Amino acid sequence: MFLRPLLAILVACLLVACGEAEGGTPEAAAYQQRIEEGSGVKLTGGPSAEEKALEAELFANLNEFDGYVGVAVHDIDRRRTVDFNGKELFPQQSVSKLWVTLTALRMVDEGELDLLEPAQIGFRDLTLFHQPVLQFVLAQGMWRTTYADLMTRAITQSDNTANDMLLKRVGGPDAVRAMIDKAGLGAIRFGPGEREMQSEIAGVQWHQSYAVGQSFFKARAQVPDLQRRIAFDAYVQDPVDGASPRAIALALGRVVRGELLEKPTAEHLLALLGQVKSGPNRLKGGVPEGWSIGHKTGTGQVLRYEQAGYNDVGILTAPDGRRYSIAVMIGRTALPIPQRMEMMHAIVRAVVSYHYAALGQPVPAGTFPEPEVPEESGGQGPVEAG
Repeated sequence: MFLRPLLAILVACLLVACGEAEGGTPEAAAYQQRIEEGSGVKLTGGPSAEEKALEAELFANLNEFDGYVGVAVHDIDRRRTVDFNGKELFPQQSVSKLWVTLTALRMVDEGELDLLEPAQIGFRDLTLFHQPVLQFVLAQGMWRTTYADLMTRAITQSDNTANDMLLKRVGGPDAVRAMIDKAGLGAIRFGPGEREMQSEIAGVQWHQSYAVGQSFFKARAQVPDLQRRIAFDAYVQDPVDGASPRAIALALGRVVRGELLEKPTAEHLLALLGQVKSGPNRLKGGVPEGWSIGHKTGTGQVLRYEQAGYNDVGILTAPDGRRYSIAVMIGRTALPIPQRMEMMHAIVRAVVSYHYAALGQPVPAGTFPEPEVPEESGGQGPVEAG
């Protein structure tokens, strides 16, 4: 008589330990109940030999990495997670665009938003850093489009203005935070928006003239070194947009399993991630032939040689269809970009090795060719906030 309640308690404890269902909302409770009713969580003791090997690989690759880094790998189909500093909060930067799009797509599911609804962008709406829509506004004065187009640009091009316009339509930062809480996504913060956050990190007060040309960079250059260092360090140590790699990896897993969106909207989001153009040599650069990845990058500001936030998160799919969500978050580093990318490639190789080990198979010959790590952005210096 008491076996089922005891089983439920054991599963609940496992979920708390693994972070599978965080938050106390009704939706999070319903998610936990579905897990308890037999959706595939193993109740066996500790990690498998394959998980231990993956954990050892993460440690070997990250323990000597010169920077503040966290990684989580979630086996979506087996519902198992391995991480390194996985519960720490790291700056997300443009990774947070995921939560704006997730909020919008949930509104689509609930009949509260039609993505074909018209939108328009003027000079007062422009943000800073990477915003390809700037060219249309400068050319036309007022540029007209749809929220579907803005969502596509926000995810695939990491366009800051497109994302902020979508953010405004869904109800602003508070609406995204409410979604994160309601969905039980756990350790994921959402910041105040691109202009406010980037200005605070730089130690300047936003002025709309900063949206065009080099005005923002010139204003930032006038900030005294100590003042900028204080603002920069404060952001890294307690990021207003901070998130744990584990929470991000688990959230991506829930999208894939259809637990956060209806099937059409989930497929739409996954398709957008597959079309991302930024960061082609981060996680994506390490993906073997026959595998695929949909991902979203995040890139923060640079102070001297240090960068605050250099990330890539995504869903890696094996040739047999098994899926793994990966979150690599570099909170702070001064390492050259090729070394950061090589670390990300090493994480992908570790996940691929785990995949075959879990199937009881050797890694096929030729899966890992000799690595070539070209410089990102055609050899330019670090890109900021994209």
